[in-house]
Amino acid sequence: MRRSSLKVTAVGVVSLGLLAAACGDDDSTTTTTKAGATTVATTAGGATTTAATGPSGGTLTIGAEQEPDCMDWIGSCGGSSWGFWMGNTTTMPRAFDVAWDGKAAKVVPSAVLAGEPTITTSPKQVVTYKLNPNAVWSTGDPITSADFKYTWEQIAKGEDIYDKTGYEKVESVDASKPDTAVVTFKESYPDWKGLFSGGYGILPSKILAGKDRNAEMKDGYKWSAGPWKIDKWEKGVSITLVPNDKFFGDKPKLDKVVFKFVADTASQFQAFKAGELQVIYPQPQLDVIDAIAAGVPGTKSAVNAVNGNLEALWINNSKAPFDSKAVRQAFAYSLDRDAIVKRLFGGVGVDKAVHSLEPALTAQYTDTEAFAGYKKDLAKVESLMKGDGWAKGSDGIWEKGGTKANVELKSTAGNKRRELTAQIVQAQAKEAGFAVTFNPQKAGDLFGKQGPAGDFQVALYAQVATFPQPGVCTLLCKKNIPSAANDNAGNNWMRADLGAADAKALATETEVDEAKRAALGKEVMKAAADLMVSLPLDPLPNILMWSDKVAGLGDNPVAGPFASLNKVTVSK
Repeated sequence: MRRSSLKVTAVGVVSLGLLAAACGDDDSTTTTTKAGATTVATTAGGATTTAATGPSGGTLTIGAEQEPDCMDWIGSCGGSSWGFWMGNTTTMPRAFDVAWDGKAAKVVPSAVLAGEPTITTSPKQVVTYKLNPNAVWSTGDPITSADFKYTWEQIAKGEDIYDKTGYEKVESVDASKPDTAVVTFKESYPDWKGLFSGGYGILPSKILAGKDRNAEMKDGYKWSAGPWKIDKWEKGVSITLVPNDKFFGDKPKLDKVVFKFVADTASQFQAFKAGELQVIYPQPQLDVIDAIAAGVPGTKSAVNAVNGNLEALWINNSKAPFDSKAVRQAFAYSLDRDAIVKRLFGGVGVDKAVHSLEPALTAQYTDTEAFAGYKKDLAKVESLMKGDGWAKGSDGIWEKGGTKANVELKSTAGNKRRELTAQIVQAQAKEAGFAVTFNPQKAGDLFGKQGPAGDFQVALYAQVATFPQPGVCTLLCKKNIPSAANDNAGNNWMRADLGAADAKALATETEVDEAKRAALGKEVMKAAADLMVSLPLDPLPNILMWSDKVAGLGDNPVAGPFASLNKVTVSK
């Protein structure tokens, strides 16, 4: 599932605007295994296959690990990373794209715009977008300023919205000129390029105005302003895309793309080896990592360990016993995070824990070593727990007032890697006096219900950036704790309260001086680490695997692996 600039997949990823830190000893090495086997590329920003050199036409079949709950991208049901990759990036127009050169993300105007918008900052921030007259919907109708206004109104004023961050700071959208959208802000908002972009895009007012947007979109829609249209969503089976012949950019070379739902990574990998799937973007499960090391004839792969992902043990600060700072800190000192990461991803060179709750794409806005002090230290566990009034029972588990230090760890069901993570956490935590039980959940329940409602003690999943901007306030600001006040759309599922640092987190949303903003982000992350609001684990490396008959595919760690499907070809 995701946040407006982050995400969380069914296999456990959330979207925000995060960053991942230290990911291994060598993050810019390319190694090729024996001839005819897998090409392994571990780079600072992912890898792209060769240029599209195959013939036009044909069908590409891709394995998808998650079926989206819905395709109403701005609704609370629209938080699936796979939904974003399959349906959003391929059909939705956006004001800005995120280009990736293998080293850094660059935000650039999309073909929807006639060029860079103009911006004034006094007396209020005003952004003026000039629209490209050639930018049209699949109906042939132009993309207009009314679409910008409709999108803003639906997000800022609508109900059951996934995340309103930024849109609630807009005072008005002037759509009096169809080719010009004038957006006036209530206060300075430095991340304005993420609006009408990121995980949402722009909605078609002429098609949706006056209708129930959620009802019109949730089960799929036929309109598009991307290179593809959704031809069919066969629930439980697949999503099929076909070219949008009205697309105003490079039109697709393929006749059809089929995303086949195979939730189990092992089954998906077997189907890939058998040639039933030509592309997979699997979770970095143990069998996949082993297979990459061994090599798969006729295929290639890219491993990206510096990306927009951030996996963590997310802790509900309002649930006992973790409503105590001392207990949260003691739990952190009970774990050897480097050992966990090395056991999971050492086979692809990722063996160090990360130390920030933001991912590497936004590292400039955070303290990437904030949590580095939390290493396994049983003496500190003893000191903290005893100081908080706990004593060990005869079974070696901490006890206070007749209540044991029992911890329920939730994550996504069917994920072998997360099961192993839970087993390691259980063993390490038990040695320190915590009794951890693992309770896997359906992704829709964990991300759509339990997370927002705070129905968990500790949850294992990952954040995924969908736009290169800081997400510290989205993640940690007190105002973003889901409640009736924000229509339960907040993303501070941890119920974290940073105290005095909350004002600094809020300031990251309005500070336009980049140096000051970066400094604020670092201070906030240090405060979060001191309070031990949650414990970062790893960067959840991206793995893209494809048949050597597929060309033109690339993994953009922000927009996802399928944002350039229009350039892909398949040879016989």
